[in-house]
Amino acid sequence: MSNTKGKILVIRGGAIGDFILTLPVLSALRRQFPDTHLEVLGYPHIASLALHGCLADAVRPVEARALAAFFADMGDLDDAMGHYFSGFHIIVSYLYDPDCFFAGNVKACTKAQFIQGPHRPDEAHSLHATDVLLKPLERLAIFDADPVPRLSFPDPIPPPAPVLAVHPGSGSEKKNWPPPQWARFLAHIMSSTDWNVLLIGGEAEGSRLSELATPLPSSRVRLAQSQPLHELAQSLRACLGFVGHDSGITHLAAAVGLPGLALWADTNETIWRPRSPDFRVLRNSDGLARLSPETVFTVLKNLLSAPLPPVG
Repeated sequence: MSNTKGKILVIRGGAIGDFILTLPVLSALRRQFPDTHLEVLGYPHIASLALHGCLADAVRPVEARALAAFFADMGDLDDAMGHYFSGFHIIVSYLYDPDCFFAGNVKACTKAQFIQGPHRPDEAHSLHATDVLLKPLERLAIFDADPVPRLSFPDPIPPPAPVLAVHPGSGSEKKNWPPPQWARFLAHIMSSTDWNVLLIGGEAEGSRLSELATPLPSSRVRLAQSQPLHELAQSLRACLGFVGHDSGITHLAAAVGLPGLALWADTNETIWRPRSPDFRVLRNSDGLARLSPETVFTVLKNLLSAPLPPVG
């Protein structure tokens, strides 16, 4: 395919972190084929990040009912979806497709070059997720892609006081620092700095945000509960730093360029850590619950006062 013509489709399901770790794929395709229409078939509330970050030209929902038959053997394929797939020159899919039903059905509808990527890294191999997801692009002669997820948004209006972004949740309680530790940490922020706090959460956090915010001065705390991701990304851009867990929001904060800490439990950090050089993984050998708020505060202060490493 010419570098200046054609259409490329990237198909990606998964959660927020899975999609953000796939951003280097979109960046590499954009760089290699700068004038090509680049589209994402994914979950719009997540994939819209690529649209707003200028890494994709369009987003289409992967959960569309018309797609269901494409996951079945000898499915009764929707004509409109078949026509849709036929309009692309390259299709890169990261969907879970163990029986290759989806790949086979799509190939029956299009002459596009179909590239199957992994839906997730193999935990047996200690390769970072972004490297694993970029590997299939070697079939397009892309060998030197930047493995760091990056999202570009307009520069924000500086807030009147520094703001620390905090996400005290994740997709699993096993990954979370206990709420009493968060409460002590936030109290330390209030008493020892002039920083305000942006408390971030979604459905998984339930009432946790309001419970953590209640003891704090209301003038210094703002809640971002279930905020659309592209709006949250812009809010994060205005912050001085971030503290969170092994979560998609942590990867989002890293992707927009914030320095920060990821409080880490048992996940393989070689594979799943934020790739940004401005982020540090912080863990305790006796378990996350044993990580003291004082340690987190000290490491964070040192991180935010240190010269940032060069990007690359």
